[in-house]
Amino acid sequence: RFWKLGQAKENNGVLLLVAPNDRKMRIEVGYGLEGTLTDLHTKLIVENDMVPAFRAGDFPGGISKAVDDMIMVLNGNPEELEARGKRNGQAPFNSDDLFFAIFIGIWAIIFFGSIAASVLPPIFGQKLGPGRYRWLGMTFEPHRRSSSGGWSSGGGGWSSGGGSSGGGFSGGGGSSGGGGSSGSW
Repeated sequence: RFWKLGQAKENNGVLLLVAPNDRKMRIEVGYGLEGTLTDLHTKLIVENDMVPAFRAGDFPGGISKAVDDMIMVLNGNPEELEARGKRNGQAPFNSDDLFFAIFIGIWAIIFFGSIAASVLPPIFGQKLGPGRYRWLGMTFEPHRRSSSGGWSSGGGGWSSGGGSSGGGFSGGGGSSGGGGSSGSW
């Protein structure tokens, strides 16, 4: 935001960061370019242009190639970059793969969740209600004790106090929507 990258109204800035001492790099893309310079493109640029050059100690060459490829994509010619990604074993993102992965994930949660729901309660116990648990056929109320010091079998009550949540962070900003890619060498 402070560097005034791109055009403010278009939000079309791109930032290429290199931290040589940390051996890390990042391409940050403004909201206005996320549809053109996609995460796939920035990933291909990082992995195919920058990482190999930086590993060889050629920082100027890696940066120059990355900038050239970003300009090529922004000029409407991403095909060459995508083709190089395929040659290097990186197929472009396919939305069918994402749909399939989500489907398998939901199926696995339902399948393994139903198994866990029938197997785990006899082993680890079962919650019957607020403050009441059953394990190995016995009912426990750990928050209620009888006058003799043993566990009570009668009904019980429960109370809850208020609480608050703190933490997090505020501030920062910029006009990047999180698009881009990171890498290290």
